[in-house]
Amino acid sequence: MQEYENYLGLGIAGNFALHLAQAGELEDFKSIITEDEAAPKGIFPFYLPCKKTTDTARPKEMLSTYPLSCEKIKLPKEDVNVQAEPEVALLCEISYDAEKVTTIIPKYFAAYNDCSIRVSGAQKISDKKNWGENSKGIAAKLINIDSFSHDGVMDEYSICSFLRRNGKLHAYGENVALTGYSYFYEQLTQWITNQINTQKDFGPLEDIKSYMLTCKEPQNLIISIGATRYTPYGEKTFLQAGDEVFIVVYNHKRYSLDDVISTLEKNEYKKNEMSILAQKVYA
Repeated sequence: MQEYENYLGLGIAGNFALHLAQAGELEDFKSIITEDEAAPKGIFPFYLPCKKTTDTARPKEMLSTYPLSCEKIKLPKEDVNVQAEPEVALLCEISYDAEKVTTIIPKYFAAYNDCSIRVSGAQKISDKKNWGENSKGIAAKLINIDSFSHDGVMDEYSICSFLRRNGKLHAYGENVALTGYSYFYEQLTQWITNQINTQKDFGPLEDIKSYMLTCKEPQNLIISIGATRYTPYGEKTFLQAGDEVFIVVYNHKRYSLDDVISTLEKNEYKKNEMSILAQKVYA
């Protein structure tokens, strides 16, 4: 799937309670102070739709490698632990004025896998996010956003995730409503806009605004809005070749969790009011 090659790819760290602790990443953010205790920790790049144009250390060459797939995850060549991260992605339109982002308008949402390397001591978050082609995932099915606000369509959706190993389906991430994100709707888009315009290259974070200018102000954005909490199984289980990862965003007023499980067990990945990301893991 190459249809998002012109989209800027960003992710949000720390937008769901307790996930950073489960992922072993609290130490990475010890120097990051937020005005609001519940606020996300920052934004990181996972894909830049431009080539490196300067001799500076960043943006890194790897960030110009298109990483998205709706079918597979390719593990790194290095012997490192890799974990799926169940998330929701927003596909947005961006407006600018005087080299600043002025508005971000979410148009669609989808199931997303912010697949990540688990290593300590990485200089930047992005060092663990894009190791080549097929290192990330977004569902082929997008769901239209009528209004990114309370009483809009996303009020009715939840996210869950599973790992199939040796033929057995295991709950990988908790089943939670999308409204359980710490920052959501207008509070989230305002935060993203401000963070892009003001975030500095500090600690694990990078200067996103400079990257956007280097890429000549992309008009479209995919932003993953934060990984949800793992189940006890998901927290301690890393990906292996042969695994299948499933991340499902579904209308919880139409479907139950049992309905989702039945759908996956029958390998039926196309349902109305469900965005299903099904990825096979390869070495």
